[in-house]
Amino acid sequence: MVKPNLILVLGDQLTLDLAAIRQADKSKDVIIMAEADAEAEYVNHHPKKIAFIFSAMRHFANTLRASGWKVLYSKVDDPQNSQNILGEILRYADEVGANELIVTKPGEWRLIELLNEAPLEVKMIEDDRFIASQVEFENWAHDKKTLRMEFFYREMRRKTGLLMDGDKPIGDKWNFDQENRKSPPKKIITPAPTEFNNDKITKDVLVLVNARYNSHFGDVYPFNYAVTPDDANLALDKFIKNSLPLFGDYQDAMMLGEPFLYHALISLYLNTGLLDPLETCRKVEKAFITGSAPLNAVEGFIRQIIGWREYIRGIYFLKGPDYINQNYLNAKAKLPSFYWSGDTKMQCISQAVLQTKKYSYAHHIQ
Repeated sequence: MVKPNLILVLGDQLTLDLAAIRQADKSKDVIIMAEADAEAEYVNHHPKKIAFIFSAMRHFANTLRASGWKVLYSKVDDPQNSQNILGEILRYADEVGANELIVTKPGEWRLIELLNEAPLEVKMIEDDRFIASQVEFENWAHDKKTLRMEFFYREMRRKTGLLMDGDKPIGDKWNFDQENRKSPPKKIITPAPTEFNNDKITKDVLVLVNARYNSHFGDVYPFNYAVTPDDANLALDKFIKNSLPLFGDYQDAMMLGEPFLYHALISLYLNTGLLDPLETCRKVEKAFITGSAPLNAVEGFIRQIIGWREYIRGIYFLKGPDYINQNYLNAKAKLPSFYWSGDTKMQCISQAVLQTKKYSYAHHIQ
């Protein structure tokens, strides 16, 4: 009898186009997914973030089952749950008689090192949802004295063809950052963020998370985020229509009582796999091509994704697992209490802390 492989799908890998799923055999392999306290508590994650990921995972598990996959899923309150990823892998390996684990390479060293400890054959596959592979970034960084994001970003523009006219950038400039710094007028009407109603799966998760992780910083309610690819794409489409035209002008602005301004609120969808980054950028590029959004807005948005997002990931893996322990500034002081309470006369800090507590969100300037 041919033994099945275990296909591990993590909470930030929620797409049918995942490399590990593409290499799996639906007729024999088993997909495993696991909620676990160890993942929610290795730092005290915001309860709204935990709820978002758990709900999105449960919805994706249902999508997999509807597509014909066998899925073994551990809810965090299952009595048999060992409360850590490795424990659940071993439990399911024993249950189905698997000797091999296939996984798309995790996005953090912590999990890579954890999976390498598994007493199974572990096959890690490159995560090709990113535009630059780790090897590609290493080759770019090789022999460079200074690793500047701007130059890496230009390489990604050339690779993807985004906002390119042959080998030249559209508009004859690579970067319109100087046109992303306008101050908003005192009386400004910003579009409301796209909100979604909670189905039974999400409602159950919210009750669970509110009870289980109530000591963590942050509020579970209200919860209005998308938890499926269809809804995440709807949020993106509404951003492109309602906010993108002015996003470029006020991209770097902060304003009292305006937590969102013209920002997209889609980083959580990109980071979990509900949205594909390159497809997202092509949708935004189309808005410029059709005359629906100006170049400073479209370039500024694309720069965040194929520039900063890809660059920071590249640096993280280039520096290695000890990067987390490096402290070049020799910082030793503890953060003051207002980083949790927001109780300070510094409005920039107070606003960012209080909105993070409520929404689990602050934009990139904050």
